[in-house]
Amino acid sequence: MKLASLKGGRDGRLVVVTRDLAWCVDASPVAPTLQAALDDWEAIAPQLMALAESLEHGGVPRRRFHEHDAACPLPRAYQWVDGSAYVNHVVLVRQARGAEMPASFWTDPLMYQGGSDGFLGPRDPIPLGDETFGCDFEAEVAVITDDVPMGADRDAGLAAVRLVMLANDVSLRNLIPGELAKSFGFLQAKPASAFSPVAVTPDELGGAWRDGKLCLPIRVELNGRSFGEPEAGVDMTFDFGQLIAHAARTRALAAGTIVGSGTVSNRGVDGGPGKPIGLGGVGYACIAELRCVETLLDGAPETSFLSPGDQVRIEMRGEDRHSIFGAIEQTVIEAA
Repeated sequence: MKLASLKGGRDGRLVVVTRDLAWCVDASPVAPTLQAALDDWEAIAPQLMALAESLEHGGVPRRRFHEHDAACPLPRAYQWVDGSAYVNHVVLVRQARGAEMPASFWTDPLMYQGGSDGFLGPRDPIPLGDETFGCDFEAEVAVITDDVPMGADRDAGLAAVRLVMLANDVSLRNLIPGELAKSFGFLQAKPASAFSPVAVTPDELGGAWRDGKLCLPIRVELNGRSFGEPEAGVDMTFDFGQLIAHAARTRALAAGTIVGSGTVSNRGVDGGPGKPIGLGGVGYACIAELRCVETLLDGAPETSFLSPGDQVRIEMRGEDRHSIFGAIEQTVIEAA
């Protein structure tokens, strides 16, 4: 089943979308918003599933689904926590600045709590207040959970996954060091993130969803050129069950919590930092990682962060080459 929220009001209007992303049907007779559906998932999900089947077979009135009409599946959420499940990304960042890699990073996930009171739509521009902030994209996989009790283990966390989607975790790289130096986490360095037009139930992903990982490449384009296609199921040190259990260690998670994977990142075939697409590698899911590799190889970064006018596209295709979640496609603009 594929679900989306059309723009309208703070929480959008829930629709069910066909598998090919071409058509949708109003879901308001079942649940007006995605959050309302998640609040009573056991009762609501079977009704949405039935509506999805009717939609696929042309049994209900339908309308064209246009991705630019979509807000994030959850336009605002009770909670957004983002992990760093691909420890290779952390290794590269720390190597580039000459910092040691604590052994605990391989056994205890890094995670931060981001702002969730309002997300950017998948086709909304990224407003940038100052180009010196070092604006970057981060292509990620994210899940939406049901209620998760405090102290839940990995299996319970994985069982709570209700929907899967893609994310662009926008980061202002040049603000991060100063904030982390205060030993109190991110705030200004993490503006509003964006998510894919459509969220899907894990069963919709077939064999690509296994062991708490989404095992497909995430495709990233920058200004119309391929920037990276790292495999989301490869080099993921912590699966989503582990990430959810980590977030729930000392508190319960409410239905509608979004948990991100962190930047998808693959090691090179030789175990090294990997290569850009143009040099035969799988490339990268953020600019910072490429800059780190440039620093390690050449002593200084060459690639610039985002500027107004730059366009980022993030998408994932199935084995049939069709888009699964629709595309996050955003242009950087100067903030008003």
